[in-house]
Amino acid sequence: MSKERVLASLDIGSSKIRTVVAVADGEDSQSVPNVIGVGLSPSLGMRKGHVIDVEELIHNIISSLEDAERMAGVPINHVYVGMSGSHIEAFDSRGVIAVSGSEITMDDVARVLDAAQAVSIPANRRILHIEPKAYAVDEQRGIKNPVGMTGIRLEADAHIITGHIQHVKNLEKCVDQAGVDIDDLVPSTIGASEAVLTKRQKELGVVVIDVGAGCTSLAVFEEGTILHSVCLPIGGESVTNDIAIGLRTSVDTAEKIKIEFGSVLPEEIAEREMIDLSTVSKIDTQTVSKRYMAEIMQARYFEIFSLVNEELKRIGRAGMLPAGGLLTGAAVKAPGVLELARDILGLPVQMGFPVDIGGVVEKVDDPAYATALGTLIWGMREGDSANRNVGGVQMKRAVMQASSWFKSLLP
Repeated sequence: MSKERVLASLDIGSSKIRTVVAVADGEDSQSVPNVIGVGLSPSLGMRKGHVIDVEELIHNIISSLEDAERMAGVPINHVYVGMSGSHIEAFDSRGVIAVSGSEITMDDVARVLDAAQAVSIPANRRILHIEPKAYAVDEQRGIKNPVGMTGIRLEADAHIITGHIQHVKNLEKCVDQAGVDIDDLVPSTIGASEAVLTKRQKELGVVVIDVGAGCTSLAVFEEGTILHSVCLPIGGESVTNDIAIGLRTSVDTAEKIKIEFGSVLPEEIAEREMIDLSTVSKIDTQTVSKRYMAEIMQARYFEIFSLVNEELKRIGRAGMLPAGGLLTGAAVKAPGVLELARDILGLPVQMGFPVDIGGVVEKVDDPAYATALGTLIWGMREGDSANRNVGGVQMKRAVMQASSWFKSLLP
């Protein structure tokens, strides 16, 4: 019987902190994770991906972890952390190395990815993730995995995701003081994609749009690899703030009526249809137009998807992705969001529900859990794999350096 291992992920968003605990086959990195625990708590110490209150965030993280531990019946000692925020930026880079002419090994792949990240980045930024796009061996390009091939020159095109070092350190400090170790940091653009995409969709061409509270992350895949990723500083909180201003209510009331009565289809709502705020709030007691609220929401979602479309135009993929788009995040569940996204993007768009998940699926079968689940799946498939050739190149390099240092001590 194969040995099972327990994995946990922590999705620290600007509105909610989600923890997912799962068990997976310890010997098969491609096995389906079985979810055994889920934790949820408000995120009051974060705003748009930035830590604004360390003590509050630590308390919120502990609360989410404890919920998941109680449900799973196992302690959580280490986690993969999904993070987002407008401070996260990405760019493409290329690495080139000479190989011996014999078979290319995993060490060669690690070296060429190391070379790809040897680029000048500002001192206030830190590399979070390296995603290989394609390799080239001598004159042959478009190679997905060069291990075992023979050549003299190895090249790698890589997609490098960076974060502002102070924001990353603040987040790491909060997780550490919550009593758990961090296995790895996974940008939400990568995490959400892992949970909802199939290999076929990645091959055909697809965009994953993760609309969170503080920001909207999108990742474009084509020919099985990532083509483009970006975090836009606009999300569900912007919709809530617009409702609060437009209807002259408190932000808390605006959030409640957005969830309960929200829609982006004002033409389907009668002009006389009203919302009595006294049913959801003790502060706000007036009645407001449900149709007017839908018009406010429609305007903001139109802006969000227009910005996404501008990004697709920038890389020449507007209306040109056969597998269309997948929407994830808690802010995409309002009636009419799918239809609006289809109209603006000119693509087939569907909700991004997690795929290939076992265990208590009903708890996580929700676009809001895409990043938390995807972060966990990424950790299971890539984080601990001995044959890992994406991400974590810094760790591999450290191991190689330590190995060569020990060899130098031998007689």
